[in-house]
Amino acid sequence: MKNVTAIGEILYDIYPGKKCLGGAPFNFIYHVWKLCGKANFISSVGRDENGDEIIDYLNRIGFDTKYISVDDQHPTGTVLVKLRDDKTPQFTISSECSYDFITLDDAARRVIETGTDLIYFGTLSQRSPVTGNTIRSLFTLNKNFFCDLNLRHDFFSVEMIEEALRVSDVVKVNSDELGKIESLFGLSTNTGDAVASLINNFRISLLAVTDGENGAWLFSPNDSDSYKPSATKIVDTLGAGDAYAAVLCLGFLMDLPLKVINKAANDFAADICSVPGALPKDDMIYEKYSPLFR
Repeated sequence: MKNVTAIGEILYDIYPGKKCLGGAPFNFIYHVWKLCGKANFISSVGRDENGDEIIDYLNRIGFDTKYISVDDQHPTGTVLVKLRDDKTPQFTISSECSYDFITLDDAARRVIETGTDLIYFGTLSQRSPVTGNTIRSLFTLNKNFFCDLNLRHDFFSVEMIEEALRVSDVVKVNSDELGKIESLFGLSTNTGDAVASLINNFRISLLAVTDGENGAWLFSPNDSDSYKPSATKIVDTLGAGDAYAAVLCLGFLMDLPLKVINKAANDFAADICSVPGALPKDDMIYEKYSPLFR
């Protein structure tokens, strides 16, 4: 199995009365780790109670923390989460967090350059110049790149999106984000035409458009597939896109057929929606899907 490295935020999602470990890059790489048994994660936490809890927990479960730095000056990231009536989350994101100041030490550079086949990145952690420059410094490397474009907040620019699309082999957006891209780049509002333009203009190998309970479209230059998962009891949709992204990434690296990737990614995301928070408390969900990737 090839090696995946994610770079970006790890944080606490703060609900009324509880907090859950989260951050899109961490959710993604946690799923990758559980599904295939190995993963690298580059991030930062503060030297505070939340940061200590995160590092202690990850060490306890065997997740490699050697590339997670501890920041003496900035706090661990937090996001206030409020669930709407339809169980979709509404976010209030803290500013000036440790993940805004990610840099690469020698060990992190080494694992990227010699122990990585695919690099995952998103847009939220690029809101700051420091982490943004760190991520963009990787774009000259001869690696596969996976970008999860999170455009729900104002932490992005046209230039950021264009550079991400230019470098990425695999891109995931949701239907709302695709609409924003269509508007920003003057593309057709027909999904198929807009996706074809993006794939052709930016030479994207796989482009996924997720649409909540309606499932997802998955496109390659020569093929497409749509899949809607069976109805499930939705407890919390937080992290569903990250779950889809993890299976999409592994399916791409294993060169699985589009139909296989899209079905597994949608079904896995639906299963994640059936448990509270972005990460399941036990490994039963993973046992259904890990045989695909081991």
